[in-house]
Amino acid sequence: GFDGKHRQQSSERVQQIERVVLFSASADTASATASPSAPVPTKTKTLALLTFDLDDTLYPIDQVIKEANIAFVNAMERFGFKGIQPNDIDRTCRSIREEMDLETTYLTHTQVRELAIRREMEKVVYQRKLNEVADDWATQVSGLTDIVIKNAKKWAHAAVSDSIVNAVLTAWEMERHHAAERNLFPEVVDVLKQIRQDHPDVIIGAVTDGKANPMFMTFTLAPYFDYCMSWEDDQIGRSQFFQELGSVEGRAQLTWIYTAALEKYKQLASVKEAMTNKGSKGDAEQDGDEELPSIDMSDKVWIHVGDDLFYDVGGSASCGAKTILVNLADRYGQTAPGRFVLDQENQPGWSTSTIRELEIRRVRNEESKAQVDQNVAFLTLLPEAIDKILEDENKKADEFDEAGVNNL
Repeated sequence: GFDGKHRQQSSERVQQIERVVLFSASADTASATASPSAPVPTKTKTLALLTFDLDDTLYPIDQVIKEANIAFVNAMERFGFKGIQPNDIDRTCRSIREEMDLETTYLTHTQVRELAIRREMEKVVYQRKLNEVADDWATQVSGLTDIVIKNAKKWAHAAVSDSIVNAVLTAWEMERHHAAERNLFPEVVDVLKQIRQDHPDVIIGAVTDGKANPMFMTFTLAPYFDYCMSWEDDQIGRSQFFQELGSVEGRAQLTWIYTAALEKYKQLASVKEAMTNKGSKGDAEQDGDEELPSIDMSDKVWIHVGDDLFYDVGGSASCGAKTILVNLADRYGQTAPGRFVLDQENQPGWSTSTIRELEIRRVRNEESKAQVDQNVAFLTLLPEAIDKILEDENKKADEFDEAGVNNL
């Protein structure tokens, strides 16, 4: 009986020891797993910000400007300025650009167009005044003296009202937005809808060098866009850029507008996150004045989509964006590439850029080719291009994690 009891006690003691050993081993394993030296798997990178250029990326700028110029002519006629042709405004805009010194002065598209409208009006008033004087004097306009001609120019300048100029400019701008909606590339809305479905948390913005704004296109683009950044919003940054572009080195950088676009995204994303957190906690008593959360971009991807190598690809890539170059098939009527045909006569009618500016940009275009992440010739391929960029970014992150493990 003693031996049996002794064997039973010995067996229980062995089991206790085994349990202690197993617990200790388990604790060591957990400790190793939680060791700060072990690599932490990278979060899956997702599409956080998608920005678009507008002109010749989402609609054909050539047709849009043609229709806006017809509205310009109609507005001019309503105010009594007859005989003006639709392409006169573009020609005058180009002349004003050529008169400027790129290194010291650079006006926005709106400022140039406003000057062009005034100049066209003054031409009409000037010619009328010369005809009136010639009739009074019973002579030909060609027979008027220089002093009369000089005073007729002063009369024309004083007679043209700024309010009328602004009214015609507003008519042109309104028709530009209406024309953009009418001529939107057919698949744009469906593509934006699919992107929203595939990436429900994405914030979509526009970055443009003119006055086009998707938020004004209420029947098409507005429901899919969250904000718009225009070069014209920051005249100081725009002027500095073009002064640098016109310098001997021509090493201008577009970081200022894309940095602003990224900061706008962070503001919106921060507010969105705060609202989400507040709603999930059911905290209705806070007044909303608490500090907003900061946005960590380490697991987020920003993609910019545009048709211009230097302005869209080079500019956004320099601020951390992945890029999709929209070099569309002929059926879309995209005319932007024609701007870099250096023969002035072959320039698209809507382009007001000078040859000197285009020469500099052509060089920068070549430099920006290496920064293209994806090309699309059809907008229906845009969601696929986005997925490919995300796939590549996550693959790089996985390879980085694996390298970290191998280096332990």
